[in-house]
Parts: sequence; structure tokens; C-alpha cells
Amino acid sequence: MADNAVQFELVSPEKLLFSEEVEMVVVPGAEGDFGVLPGHTPVISTVRPGVIHIFEGGSVKSRIFVAGGFAEVTSERCTVLAEEAVPVDDIDRAQVEQELQNATEDISDAGDNAAERALAEQRADTARAKLASLDSQVYQ
Repeated sequence: MADNAVQFELVSPEKLLFSEEVEMVVVPGAEGDFGVLPGHTPVISTVRPGVIHIFEGGSVKSRIFVAGGFAEVTSERCTVLAEEAVPVDDIDRAQVEQELQNATEDISDAGDNAAERALAEQRADTARAKLASLDSQVYQ
């Protein structure tokens, strides 16, 4: 591995989605975004719904939306285990807007059922984060 690169792997429940040496990766951690460069201090973090930014040549090479999960960082590697992952360019705005509308209706329909309400709120939060990823060009 090159001294100026970090191995980045993105894994979904179905398969390995990405595995390459990269200059830097920025992960949407639960406490805020964090950048991973070679030599990073080891850390484990939960991942909130948001965008992973993969850098090469000083600029963003790829943007991948993740719906949550976990990240493990070592001095040489960053591995993200994502609940759901999709390239930002592949997100269909109309479909996500419909998902948000459905989740919002499900929140209203849940009534006193706390479990149903929590699941619907989680789906709504993920849909809002997807829409935000389409509208925000952070690091661009």
C-alpha cells in the first residue's frame, strides 16, 4: 500500500461495494463527519444517514449515500458496514420524495404504536438525508 493512501472498503449486507486505495475518505459519523487519511488513529463509530466522500487528486472522486451503519478505522484502512448504500448520482429524487411522503403518512397512522412510529420516523429521516445529498455539494 502506498504511504499516501488508505484502503477504503464499503460493505453492504449483500456484497462488497467498493474496495480501493484512496487519498482520503470522509464518513458521516454519528458525532459529525470525519476524514480518514493514512496514519489515522484507530476508531469505531456509528454512521448516520449521509454521504461518504471519496477523494483522489485533491478532489471528490465519488459520492455514495449510506443509510447508516458502522465504520472501523485503523492507520491503514477504513471499513464501512452500511445498512444501505447507493451512489448519489443513482438516487431518483421523485422516488425518494414518494418514500418521504409514505413515511410521513405512516408516522401519522402509527398512533400510539411506538415501534411503528419509530420505524416510520427512521425511514423519513433516511429519505430527508437522501434529498439533502442531492442538494448539497459539500467538498465540491
